[in-house]
Amino acid sequence: QVQLVESGGGLVQPGGSLSLSCAASGSIFSIAAMGWYRQAPGQQRELVASTTSDGSTAYADSVKGRFSISRIKSTVYLQMNSLKPEDTAVYFCRAVRYAVVYWGQGTQVTVSS
Repeated sequence: QVQLVESGGGLVQPGGSLSLSCAASGSIFSIAAMGWYRQAPGQQRELVASTTSDGSTAYADSVKGRFSISRIKSTVYLQMNSLKPEDTAVYFCRAVRYAVVYWGQGTQVTVSS
């Protein structure tokens, strides 16, 4: 089992920045991929950014150039810059280990003036 705990959400003005972190614990050996998804009210959960154990990354088109994902050991980070109101959502951390998907509880990010 893998447990994921996110932190760092909050309220920020448009154009501002936030940093999210997600710490994995438990059976963290061989976590193949970690990433961030988000879900806005009435919308489906969508990929924001992901990173694999070999260091490759992927981003949603809507966040390219503004968000940056990084991973240090069992913690994954999401640096979010130039935030827009449409980035408002609950952000979920996701980890994949031996084809089993684990989710964090989510952290709210609200971009509003």
